Amino acid sequence: MMQRVLQTSDDTSSEPEGARIGEGVFSARDDDLLDAYSRAVVGAAERVSPSVVNIEVKLRRESRARTNPRRRQERGGSGSGFVFTPDGFILTNSHVVHNAVGVEVTLADGRSYGAQIVGDDPHTDLAVIRINAGDLVPVRLGDSQSIRTGQVVIAIGNPYGFQCTVTAGVVSALGRSLRANSGRLIDDIIQTDAALNPGNSGGPLVTSRGEVIGVNTAVILPAQGICFAIAINTAKFVAGRLIKDGRIRRSYIGVAGQNVPLPRRIVRYYNLEVENGILVVNIDDNSPARASGLQEGDIIIGFAGQPVAGIDELHKLLTDERVGQRSPLAVIRRTERLTLNIVPQEVV
Repeated sequence: MMQRVLQTSDDTSSEPEGARIGEGVFSARDDDLLDAYSRAVVGAAERVSPSVVNIEVKLRRESRARTNPRRRQERGGSGSGFVFTPDGFILTNSHVVHNAVGVEVTLADGRSYGAQIVGDDPHTDLAVIRINAGDLVPVRLGDSQSIRTGQVVIAIGNPYGFQCTVTAGVVSALGRSLRANSGRLIDDIIQTDAALNPGNSGGPLVTSRGEVIGVNTAVILPAQGICFAIAINTAKFVAGRLIKDGRIRRSYIGVAGQNVPLPRRIVRYYNLEVENGILVVNIDDNSPARASGLQEGDIIIGFAGQPVAGIDELHKLLTDERVGQRSPLAVIRRTERLTLNIVPQEVV
């Protein structure tokens, strides 16, 4: 026969301290009642929330109204960011501040400041802005290479203007790729099911220890629980370059193309390392590609000694180190394999 754990009010000798039948809750300290998961989320949120900011931007666009076809109008937008240095540098998404004519930052304590855009890189969807303020609380940056699938993570941001909203989930996958608005792929993306909404963009994704391991950037709609963050190791590199130079240098060759399969007989005859290439459909005037002798209809299969099976692979090879450096460009022209010399220029 099952025995009662708590005795009647006539005999309270075995009751836990501070508990009574019928009271419904214990009066013990909250820390003792929270489970490990709750304590981790609460602790991380308390450490990071003071560093999270709300970003309001004014974007300028042209109006085509009949009365004044060239009149410019301003429209607003908002997002999130986080302070990562004591002297006011804030990391956020490029799409939050890109083309902004005015940026205002509101801190967690309610203070508001005008912000300067230090640098903006649409290719990685990252930007750095700066405010002139004191008593700032910078986040602690972690190592995105050390996280594991299934690990608990917390997202903090300002969805729909609700400041310092906290959501929790797990790392769903690592090493994803996400296409930026510029068309380039962003590599090493973290997938999470911590809920993100419009306004979360630019906010931190943190571990249970309160270390930032990602910058929240995108969701897939109408799917639920498929959200993405840019790895903080990528953000560290980009932020450093933006603070130093105001931009990220990349090279380009001036072609528009599409990925196509190569004829099997060409692959076998030349013993190629790739079975696909980039069909050149357009070449910019006064571009490195035009100067190299590249022609429309050529299929690019290699660059700088590396095989190239598609546009994304070529983009990865067009780094700042290639600017001004003569590099071999391997192509298939009809049935002939050619090697052209090309000197990439800097993207402006």
